Amino acid sequence: MKPSSTHPLIELRHIYKFFGGLCATNDVSLTVNPGEVIGLVGDNAAGKSTLMKIIAGVHAPTEGEYLLDGRRFVPRSPRDARDAGIEMVFQIQDMALVPELDVADNLFLGKELYRRWLGLNLLLDRRKMQEKSRDLLRELGINIPTVTEKVKHLSGGQQQSVSIARTVFFDARLVILDEPTSSISITETRKVLDLILELKRKGVSSIIVSHRMDDIFSTADRIIVLRRGRKIEDIHKEDTTMEEIIKKIVHAEELSLRGHA
Repeated sequence: MKPSSTHPLIELRHIYKFFGGLCATNDVSLTVNPGEVIGLVGDNAAGKSTLMKIIAGVHAPTEGEYLLDGRRFVPRSPRDARDAGIEMVFQIQDMALVPELDVADNLFLGKELYRRWLGLNLLLDRRKMQEKSRDLLRELGINIPTVTEKVKHLSGGQQQSVSIARTVFFDARLVILDEPTSSISITETRKVLDLILELKRKGVSSIIVSHRMDDIFSTADRIIVLRRGRKIEDIHKEDTTMEEIIKKIVHAEELSLRGHA
């Protein structure tokens, strides 16, 4: 599917998601533009994870439309979403990295490079994978001593950086980050946030789901607030403050009821 500059990268229209009698996502519409960073915030059970899993192809919406580049998109699995350039990076404890493999092998996991032997592509080309891995980490400003280091020996921030960097090898157009700085130090948090901004400079869109308002305000172009499955706010960062967003998260239900009175 070819990208189009005349449409948002992603558009959700009136999305509902029911799990039995529970409405996890209630009439949510949103857009994500090319190269835009969206901060998605809300209290527990606000519907953030459900909405992100719909975008990532994990869940199908019960009702509503999902558009990619202005065309209806119906991912039947996360593989369909990944093939369309939508990648999801989970929290440290849930990351899809293989601890026993080194950095280069993790970066190329699922897209390994092979070299020809007796006319067939049979031998893993580790040298080329390591060379390209070093080039990518250098380009993204990721400081890891060697790409032959096993991932299990890296710090939490380094592991998160490898996980995000891998999306570049998979030609990501949208990266969804679920609490990307949880359980890492302040110094490593800054490096991960800088990496998100570097992806933006490369034209890659991001959706950041986080409880850390500092992270949201240092990276996001636009902030979306969810409450009990509903979208309460969708506002450009420069038009609001951290205090106002926190107030919307805490009092959004009350404000929503007033708006329907």
